[in-house]
Amino acid sequence: MTNIIRKADECLECVRRPCQLGCPLNNDIRGFIKLVKEEKYREAYQLLSETTVIPSICGRVCPKSKQCEGKCVKGRIKDSNAVEIGKIEAFIGDMALKNNWAISSLPLKNKCVAVVGGGPSGLTCAAFLRRNGYNVTIYERHDYLGGLLYHGIPEFRLDKTLLEKVIDKILELGIDVKLDQSIGKDFSLEDLETEYDAVFLGFGANLSSKMNIPGEDLDGVYGGNELLESNNYPDYEGKVVVVSGCGNVAMDVARTIKRKGASRVYVIYRRSEVEAPAEEKEIKEARNEGVEFLFQNNIIGIYGEKSVEKVEVIKTELVKKDDDDRLSPVNIEGTNYYLSCDYVIMAIGSHPESSVVNSLGLEFDKRERILIDKDGHTSKEKVFAGGDLAGTTSTVAFASRAGRDAAYAIIKYLENSV
Repeated sequence: MTNIIRKADECLECVRRPCQLGCPLNNDIRGFIKLVKEEKYREAYQLLSETTVIPSICGRVCPKSKQCEGKCVKGRIKDSNAVEIGKIEAFIGDMALKNNWAISSLPLKNKCVAVVGGGPSGLTCAAFLRRNGYNVTIYERHDYLGGLLYHGIPEFRLDKTLLEKVIDKILELGIDVKLDQSIGKDFSLEDLETEYDAVFLGFGANLSSKMNIPGEDLDGVYGGNELLESNNYPDYEGKVVVVSGCGNVAMDVARTIKRKGASRVYVIYRRSEVEAPAEEKEIKEARNEGVEFLFQNNIIGIYGEKSVEKVEVIKTELVKKDDDDRLSPVNIEGTNYYLSCDYVIMAIGSHPESSVVNSLGLEFDKRERILIDKDGHTSKEKVFAGGDLAGTTSTVAFASRAGRDAAYAIIKYLENSV
């Protein structure tokens, strides 16, 4: 506890609060750190719970160097480091779990909302709806809640016992749950529209995107999302594995495979290290564990008789294109080379199941993301959406914000439809 107060004491209490601007959830970071300094931990939790219901999670797994801590003024001072905001946030959340501090909620109203998906987006939406007096039922296709928090983040990054405690605390608000229920299979969106006053779609985009290159159908080519979700890994002992991509999924897969005995794990990314979606800390930890990085390299083919034997790689250069603020990777002709390997893991992005999206009867874009307005409202009057399904930036905090914002939009809709 003394150590946390020491970390809190480092906060400069900036007037403009750049850290808060860097937080997807807009947490009052200066406010809760000030309360921690004063050892008012319960008050700090009450303040934090105004914007989030998963501080123990976000404090641990958010890419803080690209969000709140990356904006910290103290971190820009020579020979100084940013305030460890994530550790302080996690401490507050853990204190709430340990002491069973309740989340306040209003008396129930005669309105019911269905939430499809029990990941960070769905859980947050359900929590904020129930806190504001609405009956909520979560429909989840797995036999557990948590979504990507449970099956998409390895145990070494997020303790599942802690996750279960966080989920239990949310459910204590009085939220109903129906597990092993898949939309399009066990029930339809129309069923929910008939039974409930509003519906929130917050299930994830759980399928790994393909690279559309030769050899993707060979044995030994896997999707990163599918590997993490199934937790059913091939025998990597002594094998060489190539991971395509450098985001959160790529890091989690690469580090997990290395821990399972792979002799070499290469992460190949077509852009520079600075542009990698993964947090700098994660890349550093992966390197320390023996993962090798090949930046500004691009896989253009996978080859083998029946299973993976090698990948063809080409070097890239980053060029400015008129219609894009971000530098674009362009293959450098004549720089091709081959890299022998036993497995290839695709971790370049994700998308929802086409059959599920098509069954909803909603408008969606060419990437099969549901089209929503600024409030998360879809093309159907009663239906709202957020998270990966609607193209929200795929971090836990952004998914949680999508759920929270949708909850308030649903509340506004229900109040206006009385």
